Amino acid sequence: MKPEEIKLIMLKKRLYQCLGAASLALALGACKTPELVVKNESRNAPASYSTAAAAALDSTNTGRLQWKQFFTDPNLQGLIETALQNNQELNITLQEIEIARNEIRARQGEYLPFVRLGARADVEKVGKYTLQGATEENIDIKEGRRTPDPLTNFQLGAFATWEVDIWHKLRNAKKAAAIRYLATVEGKNFMVTNLIAEIANSYYELLAYDNQLTIVKQNIGIQSNALELVKFQKESARTTELAVKRFEAQVQHTRALQFKLQQSIVETENRLNYLAGRYPQPVARNAQAFNDRLPATIQAGSPAQLLANRPDIRQAEQQLAAAKIDVQVARANFYPSLGLTGGVGLAAFTPGLLVSSPQSLLYALGADLAGPLFNRNGIKAFYYNANALQTQAAYRYEKSVLNAYVEVSNQVSSISNLAQSYDAKAREVAALNQSVEISNSLFRYARADYTEVLFTQREALESKFDLIETRMQQLNASVNVYRALGGGWK
Repeated sequence: MKPEEIKLIMLKKRLYQCLGAASLALALGACKTPELVVKNESRNAPASYSTAAAAALDSTNTGRLQWKQFFTDPNLQGLIETALQNNQELNITLQEIEIARNEIRARQGEYLPFVRLGARADVEKVGKYTLQGATEENIDIKEGRRTPDPLTNFQLGAFATWEVDIWHKLRNAKKAAAIRYLATVEGKNFMVTNLIAEIANSYYELLAYDNQLTIVKQNIGIQSNALELVKFQKESARTTELAVKRFEAQVQHTRALQFKLQQSIVETENRLNYLAGRYPQPVARNAQAFNDRLPATIQAGSPAQLLANRPDIRQAEQQLAAAKIDVQVARANFYPSLGLTGGVGLAAFTPGLLVSSPQSLLYALGADLAGPLFNRNGIKAFYYNANALQTQAAYRYEKSVLNAYVEVSNQVSSISNLAQSYDAKAREVAALNQSVEISNSLFRYARADYTEVLFTQREALESKFDLIETRMQQLNASVNVYRALGGGWK
């Protein structure tokens, strides 16, 4: 063997050794990932919403009722149905769901081969005193045919690239996108729950304003009669001008309250119409049955049921699952990636020769294996950010569970306390109504001062307002606990 051949063999051997060492370093360096401090979410929940309820725990849960079963007022049902069709915020959320669905398609396409069909035509003029130019000058492009100058080139073929998903990075990205799509669906359900609750609360508020306005108009009549009586007594010298002015001021004060209530009714109607996605118009309602309307009976069930009933908790759970997968996707960036490229087609210097196969046939096939070896700070930052987002998602999940528990606990307690408050307020109204009659009778026979009549009438009016307010709070509490239990989206 010649010395030159021996040197060539040794050179090739050293080259292979260097390539092997580089590949080994690449594999070892790429597969080593930084350590993370992982936050695991807590799924512990109390056994009941109060210590007293723990002994008599009932699995019945009002949150599982459909909203049409919970809200039986036909006028309220009509408002809710209109809102579910026309509410702009809800329709915007539906488009977000469509965007999330398209993200799944995009992620799914990333781990499939990309194939493109194409055609190309170009012309090239090279210098004669160059290697390429001298070669073309001395070699015929076809037997008996000189190489054209300038040289044209026509190509037609298919080209493909494919990143082999050996670490499931692309598949995990698609899985995370699918889970986020489910999270957007849960977000829409949570919006539906809140929308229905807001409509119901505004509807009951409107009924309360209607009843308060009726009471104000009745009181204006009573106070106007009292004013006429005081004027008559003044003419008879049984009272003074001061009493007349005080009664007149009371009438004007109540009339001002009437206009304030009328404005509140207009604003509440407009808010309901806005939620229903329509322009201002009268809202159908039966205000007369407001005082006889009893709050719905609520069965809170157990706190553990919130995990299945509340859309916001399920949304946080889906977002947490997606964030965990994102960490796996970020970790895969430390590993080598395998890419395949290929192409097949036809090429010739004139279009007529494209069909001259196999002379015009061209094909190419390649593979590359590459991974990060030095300066991986960017990949590390992406990896740490993914872990931080996963930690945030875990805290958000715990926060949503805690918030749901507190909301239900508050509203369940509110229902009980408001029921007792309403009974006490009803007895107060009955007593003050009798006081008004007694004070008017005593004043008529000059056995009571006019200030006693004024104060009694004012207290009676305020107590009636408070009674209606308490009834509205009772109805709102039943709506809020239904929402807090996760009801409304089914």
